[in-house]
Amino acid sequence: MRKIIFDIETKNTFDDAQTNDPADLDVSVVCLYDSQTDDYYSFTEDQFNDMWPYFETADMIVTYNGKHFDLPCLQPHSPVNLSAIKHVDLFEKMRDITGKKLPLNGIAQATLGIAKSGHGLDAIAWWNSGEIQKIIDYCIQDVKVTKAVYDHAFTKGELVYEDRATKKPVVVKLNTSDWETFETPSQGGLF
Repeated sequence: MRKIIFDIETKNTFDDAQTNDPADLDVSVVCLYDSQTDDYYSFTEDQFNDMWPYFETADMIVTYNGKHFDLPCLQPHSPVNLSAIKHVDLFEKMRDITGKKLPLNGIAQATLGIAKSGHGLDAIAWWNSGEIQKIIDYCIQDVKVTKAVYDHAFTKGELVYEDRATKKPVVVKLNTSDWETFETPSQGGLF
């Protein structure tokens, strides 16, 4: 099964674009991990044509809050219907169980002791100052963190976050049994 784990960075904020719709934001960088090659890749807007084959051949995609941010941001540029690809959104999985909107950084720190290297607003500042390599480095680190969190969740069936009030770790059990299953198309109604 070919997994694409990805993250995007934008050139602007919702306030800059005067909208709440992620599709109205401008994408600066997309970084991804390809399980088939076991490697990380980065793409700026002028390289998107080189990026689409990864999505076209993906059996599934993995994101953190991608369903409501990354996919809507990227879809206007894409020749691929991104929402038609099997998708595990770790943010959504945790929110559905806990009822909380938990940040990736908090989960990564509480579960694995690793952290993101910055904040999305840093990437916008770097875009404005022309520091594209800093955006790429930051985005690749986000993908590495997302991959590590996904791998832990999939193999251990749990993630951890720190409760704000008690400062104690909370273990969240996850049913990952269908995460990497792939449904084959029906063979003309034969059983």
